[in-house]
Amino acid sequence: MASTDPSSTSTSASQPVRAGTRSSLALRRVSLLEGLSDNRLDQLAQQCVWHSVEAGKPLMLRAESHGEVFLLVSGRARVTTYSANGRQVTFRDCDAGEHFGDIAAIDGGPRSADVITLEPSVVASLDRAAFLALLREEPRVAERVMQRLAALVRQLSERVIDLSTLGVQNRLHAELLRLARSAGLAGNQARLDPAPRHAELASQISTNREQVTRELNSLVRSGVLRKDGRALVVADAGRLERMVAQVRGDAS
Repeated sequence: MASTDPSSTSTSASQPVRAGTRSSLALRRVSLLEGLSDNRLDQLAQQCVWHSVEAGKPLMLRAESHGEVFLLVSGRARVTTYSANGRQVTFRDCDAGEHFGDIAAIDGGPRSADVITLEPSVVASLDRAAFLALLREEPRVAERVMQRLAALVRQLSERVIDLSTLGVQNRLHAELLRLARSAGLAGNQARLDPAPRHAELASQISTNREQVTRELNSLVRSGVLRKDGRALVVADAGRLERMVAQVRGDAS
């Protein structure tokens, strides 16, 4: 991941997007808006503020009082935060077509996390009033927001349980299984390309890079993982799944 300056603001790293990109066609890439009419998408495109953002720059900062919602038209971003001693804690990565910022827009409170671009990205931001109006006027969009928030609660609940009850080794197994499922299982295997960086995995499971490296090497030796160029192959997803299920069962 590119380095970032936590003191930067979300607007200082962005440039206006050329007019041809600020269109309903671009918003069709956002899953939240799927099925909306051309006229509605045109209206939203005009309401949005559009920006092209370099890699490694903040879109949102924790505790900010802004309430706009960001639509990630292209690129990738990471939802993360930093402890008082500077340790990074990563929640999830967002691909093109996803959105974020809706929690602060809904309750009017401060941001609950930072969002940093992982690669050059195009984002469209919709102010709080326009977003709330969209929820009132488009039940399908409101339903998707509710479903996403419910999924986030489930994911965070599972993560809290894992952090509270599982050792570092087992937390890494669970994270690798999640990544394998997200990448798409082909039979009993999944290809993570490029391979996740050890430091990034460490921030996901609240440990250090050295522990991650040791356990990954152990999984390679046991045949659960296999290195393939810049990719990491989960060679035995079934075994990994059984390892995770067993330890979660023992911890419950």
